[in-house]
Amino acid sequence: MNQPRTATKRRRPWAGHVLGFALGGFFDGILLHQILQWHHLLSAIDGDDLRFQVAADGYFHALMYGVAAVGLWMLWTSERGAGRASGRLLLAAILIGFGIWHAVDAVLSHWLLGIHRIRMDSPHPLVWDLLWLGLFGLTPLILGGLIGWKSDGGQPPSSRSSNSAGATATLMVIGAGALGIWPLRGGEFTTVLFAPGLGERHVMRALAEVDAELVWADPGGGLAVVRLGKEQQGWSLYGKGAILVTGSGLPAGCFNSLKGGPVTI
Repeated sequence: MNQPRTATKRRRPWAGHVLGFALGGFFDGILLHQILQWHHLLSAIDGDDLRFQVAADGYFHALMYGVAAVGLWMLWTSERGAGRASGRLLLAAILIGFGIWHAVDAVLSHWLLGIHRIRMDSPHPLVWDLLWLGLFGLTPLILGGLIGWKSDGGQPPSSRSSNSAGATATLMVIGAGALGIWPLRGGEFTTVLFAPGLGERHVMRALAEVDAELVWADPGGGLAVVRLGKEQQGWSLYGKGAILVTGSGLPAGCFNSLKGGPVTI
């Protein structure tokens, strides 16, 4: 009888680590790729092809969503065993996983593979890399270690605290993942990526049906930046062939320097 309980007990911190890792990826993708737009996942590879960059970011979010689903499954299966983990231990594990993501991203993506840097436009990219690693990599790792160490005092864990922490983690993951694919309503512009092969006529007709004002489009029409009215729902474009609809904070003039130039209708 001790074997299953030991296995589920060992699985709990790993569930938190996996969830924290996924949250770190969502945090990076949503804040740096979409809101601040300091870089894309593959900014150092064909950085002028905006369609390619948006698609790569979308696949990255899908991967992180899959990682989060694995973490949630691990958490759910561990909760079925007796003696549930405390909320503090789960929080510690999530913080550690969050820090691990940023450490792995810095070493692998920034320095070994070189597919992007924190600030692609900075003359001193290493400074930004180290600053980001310190704030969102090392700091969560240290905090998670301290919280976990203080919580491991032999006291019986609270199942209510565990349930609350698990529910909070689930909502954070689902909410973060949804932000990666849901149109952001606060910005002036919306970026729309259509499925390949639809053609420029189909794209323009789809935008006209929702009364979207075209700001910029690539020469093939597959990627467009539009301005939606207050009453318009960007998610309706998914039913018209769009595979990604997201917010964009770039002013219209910033798209003039992209390959192909602006397209007007």
